Amino acid sequence: MSEEYFSVPPGGEAELHVCEGGNLDCGSGLLLIISKAMGTVPVGGILEIRSTETSVKEDLPSWCRMTANPYLGWHPADSHNKYFVRRGDGGKNTDDDYRKAKEYLWRTRTRWNGGMGVKVFCRNHSWVTGQPASFDVKDDAPSAVEYMLGALGSCLAMGFQILASRRGVEVDEVEISLNGKIDNIFVFLGTEKEGHSGFREISGEMYVKSDADPEMLEKIWKETLAASPVLNTLTRNVDVKIGMKAI
Repeated sequence: MSEEYFSVPPGGEAELHVCEGGNLDCGSGLLLIISKAMGTVPVGGILEIRSTETSVKEDLPSWCRMTANPYLGWHPADSHNKYFVRRGDGGKNTDDDYRKAKEYLWRTRTRWNGGMGVKVFCRNHSWVTGQPASFDVKDDAPSAVEYMLGALGSCLAMGFQILASRRGVEVDEVEISLNGKIDNIFVFLGTEKEGHSGFREISGEMYVKSDADPEMLEKIWKETLAASPVLNTLTRNVDVKIGMKAI
């Protein structure tokens, strides 16, 4: 890996293809954005990748070697670094990463612990979920519906920050407060039949601290709502097929 800065030849700026990476690192989506952008670059052309994440300088050369797209180096800018990759004429097709991401199957495994809780496993992580209908002030673990609200808030907060970063908008703080009202929790408990046990409404507010123009922040927020995987799951019809096997 070369540590030398890369300088674009005079007049070569017009031939550059630009990819805005914001503050994403190579393990959290940047490589997918690069793979998609590389599909628009002709063989021999140069892709300029802009990122504020310093680890890209260490990780991007490995991806370039694996995909046979020569890494040319990097150059610092005022608010980010620029990384330059030439489109190769062979090796791994970068579209493969893009297709795999679109077809990726997200997996979890959940095991009842014998009490009033379950343990959830995914990849190298695990967490405990408590009983879903507890109204006590304190419990050993959050309820499943609280995890759902937390997942929505987390998705929106991180999504807003990522989209802002890719637009070059600096965000100092983000906090989201969510409230959810279940239609009829007693349906879940089996004591009533009327209504359903899901959320009837979810409301809340996002608080953002930034020097950016309010209209720009509002635009990013609308894009965040439209792109959120969790929000889309809650607001769209999802084909759910979950069977049972006695063992």
